[in-house]
Amino acid sequence: MKNILYLTRNGLLEPLGQSQIWPYIRELSCNYRITLISYEKFHDRFDQAAMQRMRCQCTVYGIRWIPLKFFSHPRPWAPVFAIFQLVLVALWQFRSCDRPHLVHARSYVSASIALVLYRLIGTPFIFDMRALWPEELIVAGHLQRGSLLHRGLLWLEMCCLQDAGAVVSLTYAALRYLKHRYPRELTGHKIVVIPTCADLQRFQCSELDSVTPLVIGCIGTVLSGWFLVDWLQSFLEAIVELDHTFRFELVSQDSPAEILNALKLSPACVSRLRIRAATPSEMPGIVLGHSASVMFFTSGLSKLGSSPTRMAEVLGCGRPIVVNSGVGDVEEIVRSRNIGIVVNDSSRSSMKASAIKLFSLLKDCHLSHRCRLAAEELFSLKSGVAAYQKLYQALLDESKHNPIGNF
Repeated sequence: MKNILYLTRNGLLEPLGQSQIWPYIRELSCNYRITLISYEKFHDRFDQAAMQRMRCQCTVYGIRWIPLKFFSHPRPWAPVFAIFQLVLVALWQFRSCDRPHLVHARSYVSASIALVLYRLIGTPFIFDMRALWPEELIVAGHLQRGSLLHRGLLWLEMCCLQDAGAVVSLTYAALRYLKHRYPRELTGHKIVVIPTCADLQRFQCSELDSVTPLVIGCIGTVLSGWFLVDWLQSFLEAIVELDHTFRFELVSQDSPAEILNALKLSPACVSRLRIRAATPSEMPGIVLGHSASVMFFTSGLSKLGSSPTRMAEVLGCGRPIVVNSGVGDVEEIVRSRNIGIVVNDSSRSSMKASAIKLFSLLKDCHLSHRCRLAAEELFSLKSGVAAYQKLYQALLDESKHNPIGNF
């Protein structure tokens, strides 16, 4: 077996790590020896039982897990500090007899380390972009456009795209943008679109008529700076105006008090609202209890590379989604497959019209089947893993003719 070094600044124990890292490396470990270096947040590391369970699972699958401590402050320099730490730990892996043959770098911080390893040692790497990070930081208010740090991140983006053995994008929208911005750097490169996938064996489909009364769901953080809280507030108010029996469930790790303060809902809407946190193992059952799921994100350049994490899971359960335009390939997928509602703007009239369309769509007896079919054809973990395996093998075959130098 060939050795793969997988680098990520996300934690393996956090919800995203459980849905978007662990399922992939678990399946890939059947054909490769994987060393995973991740950054675990304090509350996850504090849960010793969870840490031990994860270590045991890694042992079962032959995965070597190196959890580092995650630091979010000071912003925006915390990622820079993380780079130096990760460089040292990653370089140490090349001192062993099981030195990596390929580096899989998830997002920009990890890619910067992979770039250093490539230039020092020659180990090929995959730049798994996930999204257009510099633009996301600007929209979230964490980065000033044109600042020294912003220019540095754009330089890093260009270098990683140029030197990567392969580039993975979550969306075709981002791929078109990158080819336009970096035509020379991407000439002749392996570029693959692998959207956010889900383990559809965990997320089983059921008919919508099993959910009564109407339950509108929203999953994940709404306080990130990338979520359109005002759109959510407007949509919920439109729903309650049309249907006084509906319920709304927001599943998030965010503070309930802060969510309520941001939403500014009417008393009638608040009385129908439930805010709760949930573990990854609880999510399949929770999604099945929803009639539809709302996903309103900031649009524009920053979101061309976004594939909402929960979209595959919601569709896998046979549930439609309510979205806005300008987020990756989401609008095109929803419209072409008739698996949800695309809201045009946050005005009262637009939200009311969208709510009426959703009520009508939920009466479609074929809706659940279409949602599940879209998930299976576009977002299944099986197809995602197969795409990564094909990419791994292509790069490993190429490296046979370009031996890695000594370190």
